Amino acid sequence: MPFHYPNGKLYLNDAKDNPKKQPKNQEVRFDNRGMSLEEEINESNRYYLAHDIAVVYKKPLPIQIVKVDYPKRSAAVIKEAYFRKPSTTDYNGVYKGYYLDFEAKETKNKASFPLKNFHQHQIEHMRHCLRQDGICFVIIRFVSLKRLFVYPATPLIRAWDTQETVQGRKSIPLKTIETEGFEIHYALNPLIPYLSAVEQLIHYLESRKGVHYGN
Repeated sequence: MPFHYPNGKLYLNDAKDNPKKQPKNQEVRFDNRGMSLEEEINESNRYYLAHDIAVVYKKPLPIQIVKVDYPKRSAAVIKEAYFRKPSTTDYNGVYKGYYLDFEAKETKNKASFPLKNFHQHQIEHMRHCLRQDGICFVIIRFVSLKRLFVYPATPLIRAWDTQETVQGRKSIPLKTIETEGFEIHYALNPLIPYLSAVEQLIHYLESRKGVHYGN
């Protein structure tokens, strides 16, 4: 089913475009589970909610349905729809009194993460959240490498703002993500324990209290 942005442009799910080593006896393999990154995060959020650790939900998309087929009286099939307004980020919620706001993105690239996977309105949304002391980040999965990172919004915004300059890049190198981000590893409960990385990010931000991000 095709979805369109408010300007009529066709929506493409760019999350599909474009994941400290664990001891071997504790390594959990999910190579054939067939779940998308979004499904994995949703499952992890259900675990966090059930155990009163955090309340995080996927934001609903503001969709306007324009074409529906009724192959059966008891069933309706949406054939075409439009986003009523640009979406912001994928998830938001509360953890230990902190407001969380984040994206989830995947790439098949092995050496860098393309900035084209983001949109200007998403970057601006994160910039505004940072100015209100929100905890903003993106969960990045390198599909081919099976590696996951929590990457803070601050360096992401910096990379976005400088990509058009002489020294700017159209992607963030994996080595930079390894240095500025927090790697996470699959587990059993929750499947993606991203809050352990968020905890490290919070400690880092608290150590720099008074510094405003995303300006």
